[in-house]
Amino acid sequence: MKKLVLAVAACALLFAQNGVDEATTARIRSEEAEHSQLMRTLHMLTDRYGPRVTGTPGHEAAAKYLVEQLTGWGFKNAHLEPWEFGHPGWTNERASGFLVSPVKENLKFEVLAWTASTRGPVTASTVEIAPPQGPEIPVSPQAAAMMAQFGGGGRGPQRQGPTKEEFATWLASVRGGVKGKAVLVGKQTVVPVNFNPVATRRPEEQVRSQYDPNNPNAGRGGFGGRGGRGPSDPNRMTAAQVSDAIDEMLLQEGAAMRINDAARGEGVIVAQQNRAYDPAKTVPTVILRNDDYGRIERLLADGDEVKVEFDILNKTYPEGKTSYNVIAEIPGTDKADEVVMLGGHLDSWHAGTGATDNAIGSSIMVEAARLIQALGLKPRRTIRVALWSGEEQGLLGSLAYVKQHFGSFEDPKPEFSKLDCYFNVDTGTGRLLGASVFGPPEAAAALRPVLALFRDWGMAGAMPTTSRVVAGTDSTSFNNAGLPGIGMQQDPIEYNTMTHHTNLDTYERIIPEDVTHAAVVISAAVWNVANQDHMIPRLSPQQMPAPVAPR
Repeated sequence: MKKLVLAVAACALLFAQNGVDEATTARIRSEEAEHSQLMRTLHMLTDRYGPRVTGTPGHEAAAKYLVEQLTGWGFKNAHLEPWEFGHPGWTNERASGFLVSPVKENLKFEVLAWTASTRGPVTASTVEIAPPQGPEIPVSPQAAAMMAQFGGGGRGPQRQGPTKEEFATWLASVRGGVKGKAVLVGKQTVVPVNFNPVATRRPEEQVRSQYDPNNPNAGRGGFGGRGGRGPSDPNRMTAAQVSDAIDEMLLQEGAAMRINDAARGEGVIVAQQNRAYDPAKTVPTVILRNDDYGRIERLLADGDEVKVEFDILNKTYPEGKTSYNVIAEIPGTDKADEVVMLGGHLDSWHAGTGATDNAIGSSIMVEAARLIQALGLKPRRTIRVALWSGEEQGLLGSLAYVKQHFGSFEDPKPEFSKLDCYFNVDTGTGRLLGASVFGPPEAAAALRPVLALFRDWGMAGAMPTTSRVVAGTDSTSFNNAGLPGIGMQQDPIEYNTMTHHTNLDTYERIIPEDVTHAAVVISAAVWNVANQDHMIPRLSPQQMPAPVAPR
């Protein structure tokens, strides 16, 4: 342990000897305060080009806009780099829905991506089918506390799926009763009132403790997987398997449409995609606000015939099978063949305009690089901005880029040894709190001196990770390959409670001060790393954990 502490201290000393450029950091702060372009970029990506679903004209237009903007700012080699998404693009062009009997009311809903249109306005009686469920999944006290802290409230309990035998018996019982009907799938989720509001700013003591290298529990409590629910039962069907089987049955039986419960409080709706990515394999499908879903369910329980009317027009784009990452550079000088990367994912879901997920991360990184370019600075290493697509479908764009350019620790390409590190932002509008760095303890230690310049803005430091699991965001695509991915962690604000993948993910949810501060922090960190004599330390062959295949 003593040797490890000494190694970390030596690495930090080496970084300090190489010099944290406080004078340039001060210039970066001033440039952002006086000439920021960040909110303008956010406005364009959300209000003009949002949403930006992978494979759609919205995403491609946003990508082309950024290439043009980066070129205009003087970046070099700004271009769209293609990769094969393999699915057609999909957009919802318009949709309306009404409760028409026994009362009349507008319905609040979102269309599920990659599902079918109605053939003009469709009026149908509703019926509710409720697939069997297994027992409730227990949540450990630690996981419950984390969910409350980071925004896990406002949702119903999670349950295991049915056994295959239970599901087959149930499915046979509902066939013949759904033809021509608007089918509510599942009982309404009763969302309890939350009497313990979720914190929007994490307490400073808690954050400092998390990033304290001398704390034996440091590094815990970040934005990783929640865990705590135990292993799944292999004898039970997954939620995905149940949903896919219901889709197939509704299509075969001639249902008019499928209606899912949003299962969230406060009018929040999350609408992602049908996993088949093929509208021909679905009936028209919407995610209905929990309040409206419950109202229809209660009216049906009264014995009323409840009728709804929907008019949904979706469109697919065969050309969307090829998607694009946005790439641009500030060329380096004496170490130009080595690269410091920064980026975030440009794609979004369609219920909102994709502001906090993740126009905000893309705009922060574009602005961070713009600050260096605008000041006429000449980095030793090349600085490369990368804005990914396909993140929402499983980090596909960044995984494709890493595979093409770098390979992996086990099968490296020539560029593998030339990547210094990759910075990533992707958890909403909250201020930056710290960094998770893939590598040995020395890797995190190397970043601490420059991050310490922003303690006044809440920056607490950096901690190492050796996880090669692909999960959550694009920095883990680099970690998975054995490269130094740096994931920036943030205050939760409204991210998991209100904006992540929801209809409320809009420009109005942005905190300008947090966002502009983040751009300065990233810009200073990238500038300092790009000019050091040595790259960020990496794990040795003996330290490198076994690879984990992306799911």
